[in-house]
Amino acid sequence: MQLKAQLGGDEGKHVFVLKTAKGTRDYNPKQMAIREKVFNIIISCFKRHGAETIDTPVFELKETLTGKYGEDSKLIYDLKDQGGELLSLRYDLTVPFARYLAMNKITNIKRYHIAKVYRRDNPAMTRGRYREFYQCDFDIAGQYDAMIPDAECLKIVYEILNELDLGDFHIKVNDRRILDGMFAVCGVPGEKFRTICSTVDKLDKMAWEDVKKEMVNEKGLSEDVADRIGEYVSMQGGQDLAERLLQDPKLSQNKQACAGLTDMKLLFSYLELFQVTDKVVFDLSLARGLDYYTGVIYEAILSQTIPAPAEQNGADEAGVSVGSVAGGGRYDGLVGMFDPKGRKVPCVGVSIGIERIFSIMEQKAETSSEKVRTTETQVLVASAQKNLLEERLKLTSELWNAGIKVEVLYKKNPKLLSQLQHCEETGIPLVAILGEQELKDGVVKLRNVASREEVRLISDQIKIKKLFKNH
Repeated sequence: MQLKAQLGGDEGKHVFVLKTAKGTRDYNPKQMAIREKVFNIIISCFKRHGAETIDTPVFELKETLTGKYGEDSKLIYDLKDQGGELLSLRYDLTVPFARYLAMNKITNIKRYHIAKVYRRDNPAMTRGRYREFYQCDFDIAGQYDAMIPDAECLKIVYEILNELDLGDFHIKVNDRRILDGMFAVCGVPGEKFRTICSTVDKLDKMAWEDVKKEMVNEKGLSEDVADRIGEYVSMQGGQDLAERLLQDPKLSQNKQACAGLTDMKLLFSYLELFQVTDKVVFDLSLARGLDYYTGVIYEAILSQTIPAPAEQNGADEAGVSVGSVAGGGRYDGLVGMFDPKGRKVPCVGVSIGIERIFSIMEQKAETSSEKVRTTETQVLVASAQKNLLEERLKLTSELWNAGIKVEVLYKKNPKLLSQLQHCEETGIPLVAILGEQELKDGVVKLRNVASREEVRLISDQIKIKKLFKNH
Protein backbone atom coordinates (compact mmCIF):
# COMPACT_ATOMS: atom_id res chain seq x y z
CA MET A 1 0.00 0.00 0.00
CA GLN A 2 1.33 3.43 -0.89
CA LEU A 3 0.54 6.54 1.18
CA LYS A 4 0.83 10.06 -0.20
CA ALA A 5 2.07 12.86 2.00
CA GLN A 6 2.36 16.59 1.33
CA LEU A 7 5.77 18.02 2.06
CA GLY A 8 6.55 21.72 2.61
CA GLY A 9 4.16 24.67 2.63
CA ASP A 10 1.46 25.49 0.11
CA GLU A 11 3.92 26.90 -2.42
CA GLY A 12 5.37 24.38 -4.88
CA LYS A 13 3.71 21.38 -3.28
CA HIS A 14 5.73 18.18 -3.62
CA VAL A 15 3.75 14.94 -3.43
CA PHE A 16 5.86 12.38 -1.60
CA VAL A 17 4.89 8.74 -2.03
CA LEU A 18 5.53 6.69 1.09
CA LYS A 19 7.07 3.39 -0.01
CA THR A 20 10.14 1.23 0.45
CA ALA A 21 13.07 1.77 -1.93
CA LYS A 22 13.18 -0.36 -5.10
CA GLY A 23 14.35 -3.89 -4.40
CA THR A 24 13.76 -3.70 -0.64
CA ARG A 25 10.90 -4.71 1.63
CA ASP A 26 9.55 -4.57 5.17
CA TYR A 27 8.90 -7.76 7.15
CA ASN A 28 5.81 -8.06 9.31
CA PRO A 29 5.79 -10.10 12.55
CA LYS A 30 4.44 -13.23 10.79
CA GLN A 31 7.17 -13.04 8.13
CA MET A 32 9.80 -12.46 10.81
CA ALA A 33 8.59 -15.51 12.78
CA ILE A 34 9.04 -17.68 9.65
CA ARG A 35 12.43 -16.07 8.98
CA GLU A 36 13.59 -16.71 12.55
CA LYS A 37 12.66 -20.39 12.22
CA VAL A 38 14.72 -20.65 9.00
CA PHE A 39 17.70 -18.88 10.60
CA ASN A 40 17.56 -21.20 13.63
CA ILE A 41 17.67 -24.31 11.42
CA ILE A 42 20.62 -22.94 9.42
CA ILE A 43 22.58 -21.71 12.46
CA SER A 44 22.10 -24.98 14.36
CA CYS A 45 23.48 -26.84 11.30
CA PHE A 46 26.52 -24.52 11.12
CA LYS A 47 27.14 -25.02 14.86
CA ARG A 48 26.71 -28.78 14.54
CA HIS A 49 29.67 -28.66 12.13
CA GLY A 50 31.81 -26.72 14.61
CA ALA A 51 31.63 -23.21 13.14
CA GLU A 52 32.17 -19.98 15.07
CA THR A 53 30.78 -16.62 13.95
CA ILE A 54 32.20 -13.16 13.08
CA ASP A 55 30.83 -9.80 11.89
CA THR A 56 32.30 -7.19 9.51
CA PRO A 57 31.25 -3.62 8.56
CA VAL A 58 28.36 -3.14 6.12
CA PHE A 59 30.60 -0.93 3.97
CA GLU A 60 34.19 -1.53 2.87
CA LEU A 61 36.84 0.58 1.15
CA LYS A 62 35.89 0.66 -2.53
CA GLU A 63 39.34 -0.69 -3.38
CA THR A 64 38.72 -3.80 -1.23
CA LEU A 65 35.78 -4.83 -3.47
CA THR A 66 37.20 -3.70 -6.85
CA GLY A 67 38.24 -6.41 -9.28
CA LYS A 68 36.87 -9.36 -7.30
CA TYR A 69 33.52 -10.00 -9.00
CA GLY A 70 34.20 -10.01 -12.75
CA GLU A 71 31.28 -8.72 -14.81
CA ASP A 72 29.13 -8.43 -11.67
CA SER A 73 31.28 -5.51 -10.43
CA LYS A 74 28.82 -3.10 -12.07
CA LEU A 75 26.26 -4.17 -9.44
CA ILE A 76 28.30 -2.79 -6.52
CA TYR A 77 26.71 0.15 -4.66
CA ASP A 78 29.27 2.98 -4.37
CA LEU A 79 28.65 5.46 -1.56
CA LYS A 80 28.77 9.17 -2.34
CA ASP A 81 32.24 10.70 -2.05
CA GLN A 82 32.11 13.01 0.97
CA GLY A 83 35.72 14.06 0.88
CA GLY A 84 36.98 11.13 2.93
CA GLU A 85 37.57 7.49 2.06
CA LEU A 86 35.92 6.06 -1.07
CA LEU A 87 33.46 3.44 0.19
CA SER A 88 31.10 0.81 -1.22
CA LEU A 89 28.39 -1.31 0.36
CA ARG A 90 29.44 -4.94 0.64
CA TYR A 91 28.36 -7.10 -2.32
CA ASP A 92 28.79 -10.41 -0.53
CA LEU A 93 30.31 -11.77 2.70
CA THR A 94 33.20 -13.65 1.06
CA VAL A 95 35.44 -10.75 0.05
CA PRO A 96 35.08 -9.05 3.49
CA PHE A 97 35.93 -12.44 5.05
CA ALA A 98 39.09 -12.71 2.95
CA ARG A 99 40.02 -9.13 3.93
CA TYR A 100 39.42 -10.02 7.61
CA LEU A 101 41.71 -13.10 7.37
CA ALA A 102 44.52 -11.18 5.64
CA MET A 103 44.26 -8.17 7.96
CA ASN A 104 44.34 -10.30 11.13
CA LYS A 105 46.86 -12.84 9.75
CA ILE A 106 44.45 -15.74 10.40
CA THR A 107 45.47 -18.93 8.60
CA ASN A 108 42.69 -21.28 9.69
CA ILE A 109 39.12 -20.79 10.87
CA LYS A 110 35.74 -22.41 10.33
CA ARG A 111 33.21 -19.58 10.49
CA TYR A 112 29.66 -18.66 9.63
CA HIS A 113 28.39 -15.14 9.01
CA ILE A 114 24.77 -14.05 8.53
CA ALA A 115 24.30 -10.43 7.42
CA LYS A 116 22.80 -8.15 4.79
CA VAL A 117 24.51 -7.50 1.45
CA TYR A 118 23.69 -5.01 -1.34
CA ARG A 119 23.48 -5.30 -5.13
CA ARG A 120 22.25 -2.81 -7.72
CA ASP A 121 20.43 -5.63 -9.45
CA ASN A 122 17.14 -5.50 -11.32
CA PRO A 123 15.04 -7.03 -8.59
CA ALA A 124 12.62 -9.89 -9.32
CA MET A 125 10.75 -9.86 -6.00
CA THR A 126 8.67 -12.95 -6.88
CA ARG A 127 11.83 -15.05 -7.16
CA GLY A 128 13.25 -13.72 -3.93
CA ARG A 129 15.73 -11.38 -5.65
CA TYR A 130 16.31 -8.05 -3.90
CA ARG A 131 18.79 -5.19 -3.76
CA GLU A 132 19.19 -5.59 -0.01
CA PHE A 133 19.17 -9.16 1.22
CA TYR A 134 20.63 -11.53 3.78
CA GLN A 135 23.37 -14.00 3.03
CA CYS A 136 24.18 -16.98 5.23
CA ASP A 137 27.78 -18.04 4.66
CA PHE A 138 29.81 -20.95 5.97
CA ASP A 139 33.53 -21.11 5.12
CA ILE A 140 36.51 -23.27 6.03
CA ALA A 141 39.89 -21.53 5.74
CA GLY A 142 43.16 -23.41 6.12
CA GLN A 143 45.62 -25.83 4.58
CA TYR A 144 43.94 -29.25 4.65
CA ASP A 145 44.00 -32.42 2.61
CA ALA A 146 42.19 -32.25 -0.72
CA MET A 147 38.38 -32.34 -0.91
CA ILE A 148 37.62 -33.12 2.77
CA PRO A 149 36.41 -29.58 3.68
CA ASP A 150 34.78 -29.28 0.22
CA ALA A 151 32.76 -32.44 0.86
CA GLU A 152 31.65 -31.10 4.27
CA CYS A 153 30.33 -27.89 2.63
CA LEU A 154 28.16 -30.00 0.31
CA LYS A 155 26.99 -32.10 3.25
CA ILE A 156 25.91 -28.88 5.00
CA VAL A 157 23.84 -27.76 1.98
CA TYR A 158 22.24 -31.22 1.86
CA GLU A 159 21.38 -31.15 5.59
CA ILE A 160 19.92 -27.63 5.52
CA LEU A 161 17.74 -28.21 2.45
CA ASN A 162 16.50 -31.52 3.87
CA GLU A 163 15.68 -30.00 7.24
CA LEU A 164 13.88 -26.99 5.74
CA ASP A 165 11.70 -29.47 3.82
CA LEU A 166 11.48 -27.34 0.67
CA GLY A 167 10.80 -30.23 -1.70
CA ASP A 168 13.06 -31.96 -4.18
CA PHE A 169 16.49 -30.45 -4.91
CA HIS A 170 19.76 -31.34 -6.58
CA ILE A 171 23.30 -29.99 -6.14
CA LYS A 172 25.38 -29.37 -9.27
CA VAL A 173 29.17 -29.57 -8.92
CA ASN A 174 31.97 -28.66 -11.29
CA ASP A 175 35.54 -27.34 -11.03
CA ARG A 176 37.02 -24.11 -12.37
CA ARG A 177 40.14 -26.05 -13.45
CA ILE A 178 37.98 -28.42 -15.51
CA LEU A 179 36.20 -25.43 -17.09
CA ASP A 180 39.48 -23.65 -17.89
CA GLY A 181 40.96 -26.87 -19.28
CA MET A 182 37.80 -27.37 -21.38
CA PHE A 183 38.01 -23.78 -22.73
CA ALA A 184 41.71 -24.30 -23.58
CA VAL A 185 41.18 -27.55 -25.51
CA CYS A 186 38.17 -26.05 -27.32
CA GLY A 187 40.33 -23.16 -28.55
CA VAL A 188 39.19 -20.23 -26.37
CA PRO A 189 41.99 -17.62 -26.04
CA GLY A 190 43.30 -17.40 -22.45
CA GLU A 191 42.26 -13.76 -21.98
CA LYS A 192 38.64 -14.71 -22.77
CA PHE A 193 38.30 -17.56 -20.20
CA ARG A 194 36.60 -15.38 -17.55
CA THR A 195 34.20 -13.63 -19.90
CA ILE A 196 33.20 -16.91 -21.58
CA CYS A 197 32.77 -18.40 -18.10
CA SER A 198 30.24 -15.65 -17.32
CA THR A 199 28.33 -16.54 -20.51
CA VAL A 200 28.31 -20.28 -19.73
CA ASP A 201 26.97 -19.33 -16.27
CA LYS A 202 23.75 -18.16 -17.99
CA LEU A 203 22.86 -21.68 -19.17
CA ASP A 204 20.48 -22.14 -16.23
CA LYS A 205 18.47 -19.12 -17.45
CA MET A 206 18.98 -19.23 -21.24
CA ALA A 207 18.81 -21.90 -23.96
CA TRP A 208 22.13 -23.11 -25.45
CA GLU A 209 21.32 -21.36 -28.76
CA ASP A 210 21.11 -17.96 -27.01
CA VAL A 211 24.27 -18.63 -25.02
CA LYS A 212 26.07 -19.60 -28.23
CA LYS A 213 24.85 -16.39 -29.92
CA GLU A 214 26.32 -14.33 -27.08
CA MET A 215 29.64 -16.20 -27.33
CA VAL A 216 29.88 -15.63 -31.08
CA ASN A 217 28.26 -12.21 -31.61
CA GLU A 218 29.22 -10.41 -28.39
CA LYS A 219 32.33 -12.22 -27.15
CA GLY A 220 33.89 -12.86 -30.57
CA LEU A 221 34.31 -16.67 -30.50
CA SER A 222 34.15 -18.65 -33.75
CA GLU A 223 31.15 -20.95 -34.27
CA ASP A 224 33.44 -24.02 -34.23
CA VAL A 225 34.86 -23.15 -30.81
CA ALA A 226 31.37 -22.44 -29.43
CA ASP A 227 30.10 -25.80 -30.78
CA ARG A 228 33.00 -27.65 -29.14
CA ILE A 229 32.14 -25.98 -25.82
CA GLY A 230 28.49 -26.99 -26.43
CA GLU A 231 29.44 -30.69 -26.61
CA TYR A 232 31.10 -30.58 -23.20
CA VAL A 233 28.61 -28.40 -21.32
CA SER A 234 25.77 -30.78 -22.13
CA MET A 235 27.45 -33.56 -20.09
CA GLN A 236 26.15 -34.59 -16.65
CA GLY A 237 26.93 -37.54 -14.40
CA GLY A 238 28.79 -38.57 -11.27
CA GLN A 239 32.11 -40.23 -10.52
CA ASP A 240 31.68 -42.20 -13.76
CA LEU A 241 31.73 -38.96 -15.83
CA ALA A 242 34.96 -37.83 -14.14
CA GLU A 243 36.55 -41.19 -15.02
CA ARG A 244 35.29 -40.97 -18.60
CA LEU A 245 36.63 -37.43 -19.07
CA LEU A 246 40.04 -38.49 -17.74
CA GLN A 247 40.12 -40.77 -20.79
CA ASP A 248 38.91 -38.00 -23.14
CA PRO A 249 41.56 -37.60 -25.91
CA LYS A 250 41.54 -33.78 -25.64
CA LEU A 251 40.87 -33.09 -21.93
CA SER A 252 43.32 -35.77 -20.75
CA GLN A 253 46.10 -33.73 -22.39
CA ASN A 254 45.33 -30.69 -20.23
CA LYS A 255 47.14 -30.64 -16.89
CA GLN A 256 44.62 -28.34 -15.15
CA ALA A 257 41.60 -30.36 -16.28
CA CYS A 258 43.24 -33.62 -15.13
CA ALA A 259 43.92 -32.17 -11.65
CA GLY A 260 40.27 -31.03 -11.42
CA LEU A 261 38.91 -34.38 -12.62
CA THR A 262 41.11 -36.35 -10.19
CA ASP A 263 39.83 -34.17 -7.33
CA MET A 264 36.25 -34.61 -8.58
CA LYS A 265 36.63 -38.40 -8.29
CA LEU A 266 37.99 -37.98 -4.75
CA LEU A 267 35.14 -35.59 -3.85
CA PHE A 268 32.52 -38.13 -4.95
CA SER A 269 34.18 -40.86 -2.86
CA TYR A 270 33.83 -38.63 0.25
CA LEU A 271 30.28 -37.63 -0.68
CA GLU A 272 29.43 -41.33 -0.78
CA LEU A 273 30.72 -41.71 2.79
CA PHE A 274 28.62 -38.67 3.78
CA GLN A 275 25.61 -40.33 2.07
CA VAL A 276 24.68 -37.39 -0.15
CA THR A 277 25.44 -38.66 -3.67
CA ASP A 278 21.72 -39.22 -4.38
CA LYS A 279 21.35 -35.43 -4.78
CA VAL A 280 24.73 -34.46 -6.30
CA VAL A 281 25.35 -34.18 -10.08
CA PHE A 282 28.68 -33.47 -11.78
CA ASP A 283 27.51 -30.91 -14.38
CA LEU A 284 29.95 -29.39 -16.87
CA SER A 285 27.62 -26.46 -17.59
CA LEU A 286 27.96 -25.09 -14.04
CA ALA A 287 30.25 -22.04 -14.20
CA ARG A 288 29.41 -19.56 -11.38
CA GLY A 289 30.35 -16.13 -12.73
CA LEU A 290 32.49 -14.85 -9.84
CA ASP A 291 36.15 -14.37 -10.64
CA TYR A 292 37.62 -15.56 -7.36
CA TYR A 293 36.81 -19.30 -7.64
CA THR A 294 39.85 -21.53 -8.24
CA GLY A 295 38.64 -25.12 -7.76
CA VAL A 296 35.43 -26.97 -6.96
CA ILE A 297 32.21 -24.98 -7.47
CA TYR A 298 28.65 -25.99 -6.61
CA GLU A 299 25.08 -24.79 -6.70
CA ALA A 300 21.89 -26.22 -5.16
CA ILE A 301 18.73 -25.96 -7.25
CA LEU A 302 15.14 -26.52 -6.13
CA SER A 303 13.00 -28.51 -8.52
CA GLN A 304 9.74 -26.81 -7.52
CA THR A 305 8.15 -23.55 -8.61
CA ILE A 306 6.41 -21.02 -6.38
CA PRO A 307 2.98 -19.69 -7.42
CA ALA A 308 3.06 -16.32 -9.16
CA PRO A 309 1.33 -13.50 -7.25
CA ALA A 310 -2.21 -12.68 -8.39
CA GLU A 311 -1.36 -9.10 -9.42
CA GLN A 312 1.18 -10.35 -11.97
CA ASN A 313 -1.19 -11.01 -14.82
CA GLY A 314 1.59 -11.64 -17.28
CA ALA A 315 3.18 -14.34 -15.13
CA ASP A 316 3.28 -17.94 -16.19
CA GLU A 317 0.31 -19.64 -14.57
CA ALA A 318 2.46 -22.54 -13.42
CA GLY A 319 4.40 -20.14 -11.21
CA VAL A 320 7.93 -18.86 -10.95
CA SER A 321 10.96 -21.14 -10.98
CA VAL A 322 12.93 -20.54 -7.80
CA GLY A 323 16.28 -21.63 -9.20
CA SER A 324 19.47 -21.61 -7.13
CA VAL A 325 19.08 -21.62 -3.33
CA ALA A 326 22.74 -22.15 -2.37
CA GLY A 327 26.09 -21.85 -4.05
CA GLY A 328 29.78 -21.74 -3.35
CA GLY A 329 33.16 -23.18 -4.07
CA ARG A 330 36.89 -23.06 -3.47
CA TYR A 331 38.77 -19.75 -3.64
CA ASP A 332 42.41 -20.33 -2.76
CA GLY A 333 43.77 -17.01 -4.11
CA LEU A 334 41.42 -14.41 -2.64
CA VAL A 335 43.12 -13.90 0.76
CA GLY A 336 46.49 -13.58 -0.99
CA MET A 337 45.12 -10.60 -2.98
CA PHE A 338 44.92 -8.66 0.32
CA ASP A 339 48.15 -9.90 1.92
CA PRO A 340 51.14 -7.55 1.36
CA LYS A 341 53.41 -10.58 0.82
CA GLY A 342 50.77 -12.44 -1.24
CA ARG A 343 50.53 -15.28 1.32
CA LYS A 344 47.65 -17.54 0.35
CA VAL A 345 45.10 -19.04 2.70
CA PRO A 346 43.12 -21.81 0.94
CA CYS A 347 39.35 -21.39 1.49
CA VAL A 348 36.17 -23.20 0.56
CA GLY A 349 32.66 -22.12 1.45
CA VAL A 350 28.97 -22.03 0.73
CA SER A 351 26.34 -19.30 0.76
CA ILE A 352 22.71 -20.18 1.51
CA GLY A 353 20.21 -18.12 -0.54
CA ILE A 354 18.04 -17.22 2.39
CA GLU A 355 15.71 -14.80 0.53
CA ARG A 356 14.63 -17.39 -2.01
CA ILE A 357 14.15 -19.96 0.72
CA PHE A 358 12.15 -17.41 2.65
CA SER A 359 9.88 -16.75 -0.40
CA ILE A 360 9.02 -20.46 -0.48
CA MET A 361 8.44 -20.75 3.27
CA GLU A 362 6.16 -17.72 3.09
CA GLN A 363 4.16 -19.27 0.22
CA LYS A 364 3.87 -22.51 2.21
CA ALA A 365 2.59 -20.60 5.25
CA GLU A 366 -0.02 -18.83 3.10
CA THR A 367 -1.47 -22.12 1.86
CA SER A 368 -1.19 -23.94 5.20
CA SER A 369 -4.06 -23.99 7.67
CA GLU A 370 -1.56 -23.96 10.54
CA LYS A 371 -1.38 -20.55 12.23
CA VAL A 372 2.04 -18.90 12.47
CA ARG A 373 2.66 -17.63 16.00
CA THR A 374 4.49 -14.32 16.17
CA THR A 375 5.09 -14.36 19.96
CA GLU A 376 6.29 -17.04 22.37
CA THR A 377 4.00 -16.10 25.28
CA GLN A 378 3.12 -19.18 27.33
CA VAL A 379 0.54 -17.70 29.73
CA LEU A 380 -1.84 -14.75 29.92
CA VAL A 381 -2.62 -13.63 33.46
CA ALA A 382 -6.34 -12.80 33.47
CA SER A 383 -9.00 -11.86 36.00
CA ALA A 384 -12.60 -13.00 36.22
CA GLN A 385 -13.82 -9.98 38.23
CA LYS A 386 -13.14 -6.26 38.56
CA ASN A 387 -10.57 -4.56 40.81
CA LEU A 388 -7.91 -7.29 40.55
CA LEU A 389 -5.26 -5.34 38.63
CA GLU A 390 -2.75 -5.38 41.52
CA GLU A 391 -3.08 -9.16 41.95
CA ARG A 392 -2.69 -9.70 38.18
CA LEU A 393 0.45 -7.55 38.04
CA LYS A 394 1.89 -9.26 41.13
CA LEU A 395 1.39 -12.75 39.66
CA THR A 396 2.73 -11.58 36.27
CA SER A 397 5.89 -10.32 37.97
CA GLU A 398 6.35 -13.58 39.89
CA LEU A 399 6.07 -15.58 36.67
CA TRP A 400 8.49 -13.28 34.80
CA ASN A 401 10.95 -13.71 37.68
CA ALA A 402 10.52 -17.49 37.35
CA GLY A 403 11.54 -17.27 33.66
CA ILE A 404 8.05 -17.87 32.25
CA LYS A 405 6.88 -15.95 29.15
CA VAL A 406 3.82 -14.03 30.32
CA GLU A 407 1.51 -11.26 29.17
CA VAL A 408 -1.15 -9.22 30.90
CA LEU A 409 -3.71 -6.92 29.27
CA TYR A 410 -3.10 -3.20 29.91
CA LYS A 411 -6.57 -2.53 31.33
CA LYS A 412 -7.71 -2.13 34.89
CA ASN A 413 -10.87 -4.17 34.44
CA PRO A 414 -10.79 -6.19 31.22
CA LYS A 415 -13.69 -8.52 30.45
CA LEU A 416 -12.81 -12.22 30.79
CA LEU A 417 -14.12 -12.87 27.27
CA SER A 418 -11.81 -10.25 25.71
CA GLN A 419 -8.85 -11.76 27.62
CA LEU A 420 -9.66 -15.24 26.30
CA GLN A 421 -10.12 -13.86 22.77
CA HIS A 422 -6.65 -12.30 22.96
CA CYS A 423 -5.24 -15.77 23.75
CA GLU A 424 -7.05 -17.34 20.79
CA GLU A 425 -5.97 -14.61 18.36
CA THR A 426 -2.29 -14.72 19.34
CA GLY A 427 -2.03 -18.46 20.04
CA ILE A 428 -1.26 -18.16 23.77
CA PRO A 429 -1.85 -21.74 25.01
CA LEU A 430 -2.60 -21.10 28.71
CA VAL A 431 -4.52 -18.55 30.74
CA ALA A 432 -4.06 -18.09 34.51
CA ILE A 433 -7.37 -16.84 35.88
CA LEU A 434 -7.59 -14.96 39.18
CA GLY A 435 -10.91 -14.42 40.94
CA GLU A 436 -11.97 -13.46 44.46
CA GLN A 437 -12.62 -17.10 45.39
CA GLU A 438 -9.23 -18.20 44.01
CA LEU A 439 -7.45 -15.50 46.01
CA LYS A 440 -9.26 -16.60 49.20
CA ASP A 441 -8.30 -20.25 48.56
CA GLY A 442 -4.69 -19.32 47.67
CA VAL A 443 -4.93 -20.91 44.20
CA VAL A 444 -4.67 -19.93 40.54
CA LYS A 445 -7.04 -21.42 37.97
CA LEU A 446 -5.00 -22.53 34.91
CA ARG A 447 -7.03 -23.05 31.75
CA ASN A 448 -5.90 -24.69 28.50
CA VAL A 449 -7.26 -22.26 25.88
CA ALA A 450 -7.76 -24.89 23.15
CA SER A 451 -9.29 -27.77 25.18
CA ARG A 452 -10.83 -25.51 27.91
CA GLU A 453 -9.63 -27.97 30.56
CA GLU A 454 -8.94 -26.34 33.93
CA VAL A 455 -6.73 -27.17 36.90
CA ARG A 456 -6.39 -25.32 40.20
CA LEU A 457 -2.78 -24.63 41.19
CA ILE A 458 -1.53 -23.57 44.61
CA SER A 459 -0.19 -20.04 44.12
CA ASP A 460 3.00 -20.68 46.07
CA GLN A 461 5.92 -18.73 44.62
CA ILE A 462 8.39 -21.64 44.93
CA LYS A 463 6.11 -24.16 43.25
CA ILE A 464 4.81 -21.83 40.56
CA LYS A 465 7.66 -22.21 38.08
CA LYS A 466 7.61 -25.99 38.15
CA LEU A 467 3.83 -26.24 37.88
CA PHE A 468 3.51 -23.82 34.94
CA LYS A 469 6.34 -25.50 33.05
CA ASN A 470 4.65 -28.87 33.51
CA HIS A 471 1.51 -27.49 31.92
